[in-house]
Amino acid sequence: STCACVEYYGKALESLIKQVKIMTIHGKMKHKRNKIFTEFRKLPGGILVCTDVMARGIDIPEVHWVLQYDPPSSASAFVHRCGRTARIGNVGSALVFLLPMEESYVNFLSINQKCPMQEMKPQTNVLDLLPKLKSMALADRAVFEKGMKAFVSYVQAYAKHECNLIFRIKDLDFASLARGFALLKMPKMPELRGKCFPDFTPVTVNTDSISFKDKNREKQRQKKLEEQR
Repeated sequence: STCACVEYYGKALESLIKQVKIMTIHGKMKHKRNKIFTEFRKLPGGILVCTDVMARGIDIPEVHWVLQYDPPSSASAFVHRCGRTARIGNVGSALVFLLPMEESYVNFLSINQKCPMQEMKPQTNVLDLLPKLKSMALADRAVFEKGMKAFVSYVQAYAKHECNLIFRIKDLDFASLARGFALLKMPKMPELRGKCFPDFTPVTVNTDSISFKDKNREKQRQKKLEEQR
């Protein structure tokens, strides 16, 4: 749903999935978008993490799966996203992730788009990759900051969802969400003000001590910290 989520998940997948080309594309990449899109089309295989900038009028041959992590506001946008796979008589699959409290979205789609859906049971042999993501955030401030920005942007996008009768921010489990983003601590943001999160355990490390792997960025950060002191 957001550019920040694309940046974070793209970075995460690069580290978690080896020997597969991972590319990212979103609206803030104005001049790079065409180049990335052309490169992706030429690949024999790979994963493209993207916002709705790729939802319409884009033809990529032989897309086997479209995974929708964030259900779109409009039913037509959902169908357009699914339409990136199974083009011109080919066969493909589309999957949307829903929380139990969001299941009425299935009825919403069937009424609005006559779009039949079937439930895919959760996989049982899933690896827990969150500790690895946490380690990445502890080792590089760039990953830590990307995760925080992604979480904040996700919550803000959820709050503005047009289907707000189905996607209600007051029902969101912020602690589970923060764990899912592998956050080291809860960010400060208006939506979380005054709330307690007993189900979320922040790291004991002082996050100000996490440095950038990029030496130039770290040098600039240290300079700013010195000025503040």
